[in-house]
Amino acid sequence: MLVTGGAGFIGANFVHYTLRNHPEHDVCVLDALTYAGNRDNLRSVAGQIRFVEGDVCDADLVDRLVAACDVVVHFAAESHVDNSLHDAEPFVRTNILGTYTLLEAVRRHDRRLHHISTDEVFGDLPLDSPDRFTEETPYQPSSPYAASKASSDLLVRAWVRSFGVAATLSNCANNYGPYQHVEKFVPRQVTALLAGDRPKLYGTGQNVREWTHVDDHNAAVHLVLADGRLGETYLIGSGDERSNREIVELVLELMGDRGGYDHVPDRPGHDLRYANDSSKLRDELGWRPVYSDLRAGLAATIDWYRDNRWWWEPLRDRSEARYRVLGR
Repeated sequence: MLVTGGAGFIGANFVHYTLRNHPEHDVCVLDALTYAGNRDNLRSVAGQIRFVEGDVCDADLVDRLVAACDVVVHFAAESHVDNSLHDAEPFVRTNILGTYTLLEAVRRHDRRLHHISTDEVFGDLPLDSPDRFTEETPYQPSSPYAASKASSDLLVRAWVRSFGVAATLSNCANNYGPYQHVEKFVPRQVTALLAGDRPKLYGTGQNVREWTHVDDHNAAVHLVLADGRLGETYLIGSGDERSNREIVELVLELMGDRGGYDHVPDRPGHDLRYANDSSKLRDELGWRPVYSDLRAGLAATIDWYRDNRWWWEPLRDRSEARYRVLGR
């Protein structure tokens, strides 16, 4: 199994999950180790995998790795909305050109592919609506990041139809859990409190997200790999929707902190609400989230950051410096 982006947050957790639950796979990780990829994410399993530092846009390297594997799980992506608003070029290159490069290698060598995407490709939903995204929802991306992921999804679908590539896709709701970069919303709040600072909340904090633990996401990916219908897309989501303000207040509660939080300027084009209808995944493949209770999953995540300061402390100063540049 080739895992692209396997040193990033979700990819690294996928590698850990695979080794724990699917030991029949020999795992090779390809990662460029940009700021969001961290070799330390795989430190505890380094002796159980093959690691290749390299760019998913490097056609010769990708071709050799794909030729040597049976299945590819494609996580490699630039994924931070704020960074895409500041400089979109890396998102266009990695997310679009990188996916094209991988698709061509998969096509040449007739390999199975699963493509990881996001619910952000669909745009947003009204705050007061009962509607959820489905696999048929039209794409309306709001940010350069979301537009680049939408483009990569469409490339995969075109290669399935035009060239018969054996691929499936999944679009997941917001993830949380161990090894998530401190620039992201949940670990930014948790590590701020652990460092003695105050959490930061965009705007009024009314924006709503559906929160899915990374292990539940990766369990779903394995189900799709095993039993998903080729050419199909599956939406993944726990069903637990919370506003950003509710998340900050829950983090404060779980960490026993009676202090408040600071409001910072909202990001441009900030989507109001994401929510996935994951009934296709549940009905066809029998997926159910282990962490259907966000409180339990978030408490476990807080414990991980509390116990692993060695991992996040070196990253936090650089991340907060970037936020200061962005004014957030």
